[in-house]
Amino acid sequence: MPMSKALGGVGAWILGLTEYTGGLTRLFFESLWWMTVGPLKGKGKIRVVETIHQSHRVSIRSFWIVSMVIFFVGMILAFQMAYVLQQLGVVSYVANITGVAMVREMGPLLVGVVMTGFTGAAIAAEIGTMVVSEEVMALRTSALNPIRFLVVPRVLASMLLMPFVTLIATYIGIFGGFCVAYLFLGMETEKFIDRTIDALTFKDLVACLLKAEAFGALVALIACYEGLSVTGGAEGVGRATTNSVVRSIVAIILCDLVFTAIFFFLL
Repeated sequence: MPMSKALGGVGAWILGLTEYTGGLTRLFFESLWWMTVGPLKGKGKIRVVETIHQSHRVSIRSFWIVSMVIFFVGMILAFQMAYVLQQLGVVSYVANITGVAMVREMGPLLVGVVMTGFTGAAIAAEIGTMVVSEEVMALRTSALNPIRFLVVPRVLASMLLMPFVTLIATYIGIFGGFCVAYLFLGMETEKFIDRTIDALTFKDLVACLLKAEAFGALVALIACYEGLSVTGGAEGVGRATTNSVVRSIVAIILCDLVFTAIFFFLL
């Protein structure tokens, strides 16, 4: 009996995961249709003003918290690497490691995680509140597609701006590593810059931007999906906000693993 109960729980979890993944995939393709095919067929234009408003939240409003987090992480990374590299007598490699780690991995991953709490939670709460107050139902009654009206501007803004935010934040993280190398390790500015440039390749930049694009889409899509799935009033809104953050972080890490494996084996 305990074994059958455990297997039933595993089966229910797999079915739930499949249903959730399918719903998220459907939302993505419907959003993509409204971004591309819909406007060309005259079904409805992209809401440019709302997209700009959402872009402001993804970029300007989130920039300072993202920059502060990644700057301090860059400093931490440099300190930790210096502790090991000093024992090997190659402390100058702090520049190489900081640059590569920030561009390939830490930059897009940290920006994605911070965005889940800053942008994703806000999107889920906004749309969830609209569902509870029956504003989404009013849109449907008025023959306005909620995906075109609510989801597309948020997903489009996140996909457009996340790569730029990630790129700038990555340089700020490298600058954090430079501050440690210059102030505490006695490394010259020119040496740090030269080592960082020598360590990086075009593939690293491509990986950084592709990850940022994917993470931006995941954060916005999961937040919108959770918001549109709200039931149960204010409690449901809180639950959707929490689920949005937790599931976005898990999805970002899994997506990061896939990208890392692809770039490792193919490139």
